Amino acid sequence: MSATISPKVFDFLKKLTTNNNREWFNENKSLYTDSQENIVAFLEDLLTEMSEFDEELGKIDAKKSLFRIYRDTRFSKDKIPYKTNFGASLGMGKGSQKGGYYLHMEPGKSFIAGGIYMPESSVLKELRKEISLYGEDFLKILNNKDFKKHFPELDQDDKLKKIPQGFEKEDPMGEYLKLKNFIVVYYLKDEEILDKNAVKNLTKIFKLMKPLNDFLNAPFL
Repeated sequence: MSATISPKVFDFLKKLTTNNNREWFNENKSLYTDSQENIVAFLEDLLTEMSEFDEELGKIDAKKSLFRIYRDTRFSKDKIPYKTNFGASLGMGKGSQKGGYYLHMEPGKSFIAGGIYMPESSVLKELRKEISLYGEDFLKILNNKDFKKHFPELDQDDKLKKIPQGFEKEDPMGEYLKLKNFIVVYYLKDEEILDKNAVKNLTKIFKLMKPLNDFLNAPFL
């Protein structure tokens, strides 16, 4: 049977939210390490399950995919030392030119995502070219019944007001060319994360993202 996320993980995050300081964290370090070990075991099973539809995921180290809980406060006004969530990059990363997957666990704010997040300018330009040239293929993915049910639209954050330079103003894919991220997000209830069948249930949703990732990765193969 697949590993499950213990309620103790969310209990730890809730306590950390109200005690976000080094003294409390150091005194309760075992709560963190227990949670971390639980999540790594869960990710190992999740990656194994997901590798059935995306073999590249079988090469990912579960422990390395988990982001550090320690915040980088060097250039931030917010000096709170710890994140109040656990996040894992399953092939997705800031500035990456490769479509991947992401898991975010936080009480009341959990979600999974897929696609390419904050691509570098050269990557972004290639993605826009691909969408402009192969708009019908792109729309076929987005309008797939199961896909659209789970992901009504692509992320709209920081969307441009005008079609970027280098593309026709009347380009039928114009609204998509304005995007800076090409990701989809599916929000989860706490009980969905804690469910005994979470590995299989999340894998089914992640699998729906695969055609989008394949399309986004095509220019870089």
